[in-house]
Amino acid sequence: MAAEIVNPRSASSQENGKDQEGGAEPLDSFDPAFALHRGGKMAVQATVPVRDKDDLSLAYTPGVAKVCSAIAEQPDLVHDYTWKSSVVAVVTDGTAVLGLGDIGPQASLPVMEGKAILFKQFGGVDAVPIALDCTDADEIVETVVRLAPSFGGVNLEDISAPRCFEIERKLQERLDIPVFHDDQHGTAVVTLAALRNAARLSGRTLGELRAVISGAGAAGVAIAKMLVEAGIGDVAVADRKGIVSADRDDLTPVKRELAEFTNKAGLTGSLESALKDADVFIGVSGGTVPEPAVASMAKGAFVFAMANPNPEVHPDVAHKYAAVVATGRSDFPNQINNVLAFPGIFAGALQVRASRITEGMKLAAAEALAAVVGDDLAADYVIPSPFDERVAPAVTAAVAAAARAEGVARR
Repeated sequence: MAAEIVNPRSASSQENGKDQEGGAEPLDSFDPAFALHRGGKMAVQATVPVRDKDDLSLAYTPGVAKVCSAIAEQPDLVHDYTWKSSVVAVVTDGTAVLGLGDIGPQASLPVMEGKAILFKQFGGVDAVPIALDCTDADEIVETVVRLAPSFGGVNLEDISAPRCFEIERKLQERLDIPVFHDDQHGTAVVTLAALRNAARLSGRTLGELRAVISGAGAAGVAIAKMLVEAGIGDVAVADRKGIVSADRDDLTPVKRELAEFTNKAGLTGSLESALKDADVFIGVSGGTVPEPAVASMAKGAFVFAMANPNPEVHPDVAHKYAAVVATGRSDFPNQINNVLAFPGIFAGALQVRASRITEGMKLAAAEALAAVVGDDLAADYVIPSPFDERVAPAVTAAVAAAARAEGVARR
């Protein structure tokens, strides 16, 4: 039998795991995912030594009192003499976790830890996972506002729609630090970058394209907004009941707003009917699109089927009809992965101590991400790999410059 993996931080937890399983072997004896997660995926690490009494007197009392007093007199010094300007709170209520849905705050923690280590690895940004045991929008807002003095930014994660829109808006109104719902805007940034390159590959501009989005939740709404901001020819969004259009009387406030700036063609009816002669399909719904509907799209179409683990259109089917195919999966080319965006976006915003993340900063991030591909552009390479070391620096620099240009930078 393979040797058992033990995390020295949690040897006792292994015994507890055996007890809970009634004497059975721990889960990590046969599943490497459990082995990797034992004891958690992150820890707090000091950046200064505490080797003797002199170090202790500087890192803690009495030396720390000088720094505290200085910050009390000049609050902006908190950015220079604490970690505030380099740390993000990753906040969730566990109601929309990956493809798992409403699994609650405790079950969401492995994902939030994962998000935090991605911030560090890909953007050099420290992040703290915070899972809240409440789902009321106002309670979440009040809690995050009270936590905000400790952080330079807030990344909202896996909070279900439509509450996520309200929570983000209210936090942006009340806080003077970046608040960013990654499920919305991170997805939109990477999608736009890939679409820009797909259009460039085909010799077209965004303005020549008509897109159809499957899914009117957090990601679908944000993608639609960003595509319109970037100059897409037209975009229609479909929910479970069909195309979101102004003539429907069952729309939520968010979808009514969506209907006001999308679907210039006035399409009604089903997603499948809207796909006829469409140039772009973007899937963020988890549903399934019938092959005949894909076949009805315009020649040289793009299919971005991003549901995980099962794309709305399987790549094998999409390749029969589409010139460019992208998914949300790492085992196919052109992965639309948020990790390409959020580390660099926050790194850029924190670098210039931005008060918020603007539409211009997000558009700049998408343009910089698309530009990384450069002359290597190909049908199976319209978006770079998350492990491309050029990505985070390019996005960081573009976001910082855009923040300065838009007047939200404070250094």
